[in-house]
Amino acid sequence: MMQEPKQIDRRLLWGGGILLLIVVFFVARSMTREHLTIRAAKATRAQLEKTVSTNGRVEPEVNYQFHSPTNTTVKAVYVQQGDVVPAGKLLIELDDLPARARVASAESGVKSAEVSYESAIHSGTKEERESMAAELAKAQLDRKQAKRDLEALQKLQANGAASKSEVAVAQDRLSAAESSLHSLEERSHNRYSKSEIERAKAALDEAQTNLLAARLVLAQTSYRAPVAGTVYSIDVSKTQYAEEGKTLLEMADLKHVRVRAYPDEPEIGGLAVGQKVLIHWDARPGHEWHGHIQRVPSTIIAYGTRNVGEVLIAIDDPDGTLLPDTNVTVKVTLSSEKNTLSIPREALRYENGNAYVFRIIGDELVRTPVTIGTLNLAQVAILSGLSDGDEVATGTLNGLPLQEGVPIKVTQ
Repeated sequence: MMQEPKQIDRRLLWGGGILLLIVVFFVARSMTREHLTIRAAKATRAQLEKTVSTNGRVEPEVNYQFHSPTNTTVKAVYVQQGDVVPAGKLLIELDDLPARARVASAESGVKSAEVSYESAIHSGTKEERESMAAELAKAQLDRKQAKRDLEALQKLQANGAASKSEVAVAQDRLSAAESSLHSLEERSHNRYSKSEIERAKAALDEAQTNLLAARLVLAQTSYRAPVAGTVYSIDVSKTQYAEEGKTLLEMADLKHVRVRAYPDEPEIGGLAVGQKVLIHWDARPGHEWHGHIQRVPSTIIAYGTRNVGEVLIAIDDPDGTLLPDTNVTVKVTLSSEKNTLSIPREALRYENGNAYVFRIIGDELVRTPVTIGTLNLAQVAILSGLSDGDEVATGTLNGLPLQEGVPIKVTQ
């Protein structure tokens, strides 16, 4: 009978202990809730900008590249990389002996083709035409003589002084002379067929084209600056061998450069011609250039592992210091709103697609629905739900979630 009360006392002790733990938990929780330390911010009016940043590369608006027109060697280089040169300045010379030989050969080919074409359209060369003219003159004389002989014999025959057979022989000679003359006249006017004349003309055209190409190659064995600008790249040196097509030198007017930027595919939809751009170059920290979008993407391309669009950006304040092929960072202003009521973006929360904030009223948090407008990485515009100066919670210091009705302590 004595064991039964002891068991009851033990149970009471365990129940009391559990109850005490529950009370301690709720008291501790209540004290924590009473001292929830939060960060806060005020709804203020400011200029709110939505931007997107990406990489880009500087390129001249008009780039001048000079290539070797043939396999040859570099005779002389008259400039150094970075030189600012006037228009007409001699930049580089190549060995032109192979080009001169090619021009001489092409000129000979043109002369030969001209002779052939002239022969075709005039039925022979000058010597051949002179020879033909002499043969025609002789044939005409022979025909006249045969005709006179026939007429004389016909008169004699009428007087009985010539026989009929003699007249027939004279008639045959006249016919032969006329046939020979007719044949020579045909040859003098139709010696070459239409297709032969066309082939001769095509051969002449080809020879003339070859001559133009040879002269162009010769002209490109020395290069002069087409405009005033800066020589920013030299890929050869004196006596170096340059194969046909090799880039020798590049120059441009560095006061007329632009940026080709590569925004990612999801960001392209917000881009438009005329949007303002800030340009930064790591080689010039603290310096920035201003520009605007000149052309938006028309297609998507692969750029490394990214899918991007190409955007052309005109630089509004070029100073000649941005070098071609340098990598820069560009920040495009997609939209800009002045005097906009805004709060930090970290204060914004969503539930079922609806935006709300925890507004600070006294020492408590009150859940407040809001209508938002433009947002960027740091700020969000508030169209309704808050007024100027309203305070909102942005987060807690101890990582606990924000809750409505919880007493708070705001830290600066």
